[in-house]
Amino acid sequence: MSQESYQPLLDLIRNASRVQGKPLLIALDGYSGAGKSSLAAQLHRIFPSNLFTMDDFFLQPWQRTPERLATPGGNVDYERFLQEVLIPLKHEVSFTYRPFDCSTLAMGAEVAVQPQGINIIEGVYTLHPELRDYYDIKVFLNLGEDEQKRRLQSRNPALYPRFLTEWLPMERLYFTA
Repeated sequence: MSQESYQPLLDLIRNASRVQGKPLLIALDGYSGAGKSSLAAQLHRIFPSNLFTMDDFFLQPWQRTPERLATPGGNVDYERFLQEVLIPLKHEVSFTYRPFDCSTLAMGAEVAVQPQGINIIEGVYTLHPELRDYYDIKVFLNLGEDEQKRRLQSRNPALYPRFLTEWLPMERLYFTA
């Protein structure tokens, strides 16, 4: 992904951070495999910033009720993300949070965060209705279904069946709603 292909976004971030005078919150949402993490990493290299991933806020096992998982965007602990990350970012205060590790199904070590002028949040469910009003710049990344499947299968062949049967249907429900 070349910097030129995202030049309008880079210009928008530069202009918004100059004009705003307060923390800039950038949301990168979209389909699995669309390039959210790659774009976030590239922006983080270009701009002094904090970088957060919604993968760190997936539901813990005890939260995964059938009712919660049937709710559009219910696969992520957006309540915890709001309280532990978005609100402190808006108030420009230092804070800590504990990422959820999907591989161990446990909370990870505490992460300390210092205020930055630019904050990048990436991942599916970033623009959940309970969160979207907190962001200054909202980006949605899309891709075709065939390309998505190709990327997901090449990324992690062992998890590909779960993407097809569990995660992609939840994403579709979220994006449709």
